[in-house]
Formats: sequence, structure tokens, C-alpha cells
Amino acid sequence: MAMFRRPRKSTPPLRHKQQEIARQEAELRDKLDRLERMVTKGRPIPQNRSRAQEERGIRADKIEKRFQVSLPLDGGHSFEASRPARRQRALRKERREGRVIFLLLLTALAAAVMWLISHLHL
Repeated sequence: MAMFRRPRKSTPPLRHKQQEIARQEAELRDKLDRLERMVTKGRPIPQNRSRAQEERGIRADKIEKRFQVSLPLDGGHSFEASRPARRQRALRKERREGRVIFLLLLTALAAAVMWLISHLHL
């Protein structure tokens, strides 16, 4: 006779967290798609304007153009597709190198201060 295991009564916390993250990711993907569609649609250009409104509009457009950023959306891919899904590697080596450089710069600064004090007689 084969023995059967009883199913677990509740999902483990890790599984629950994974499901929550997947749900949030799907919501964000939907929101990103909606925003991309809004950007590709653009804003409508009003046809009937008075002369004063056109002048104000031209000045406002000149100011507004400084803040506009163009994104290449013609590729048909989302922003997540360009980034590979991989685990972030450990930064232990970079941190150690940064500490060494910091200590070298600190000792150089201390040596420069001691030299200045000894030569300027402060």
C-alpha cells in the first residue's frame, strides 16, 4: 500500500509573498501599458485659437520644450524587456576597493595638513 501525504493546510509565507509580488508586478505592467498608450497617442491640438492665445501658446511651448523628454517607443517593447531578470551580484569587492581608496585619500589629506602646519607655523 502506498502512503499518501496530507496536503498542507496553509501556504507558506514565502509562497504568499511571491504571489503578492506577482500580483503587484502585473498591476504595474498594466499601468505601464496604459501610460505608454497615452504617450503614443499624444495630446490633441486645438484648431480654433485667437491671436492672443496663439502668442501665449507659442511662448508657453518654448518654455515647455525644455522639459519634454522623448522616449523611443517605436520598438514595441516594454521597459522591462530591456532589463534581464537576474540576481544582483554581491558588491563586496567594490566596497573593499572603495574603503582602500578612502583610507588612502584620508592619509594623504592628513599628511598635507601636517605639512601645512609644520611649514606655516600655525
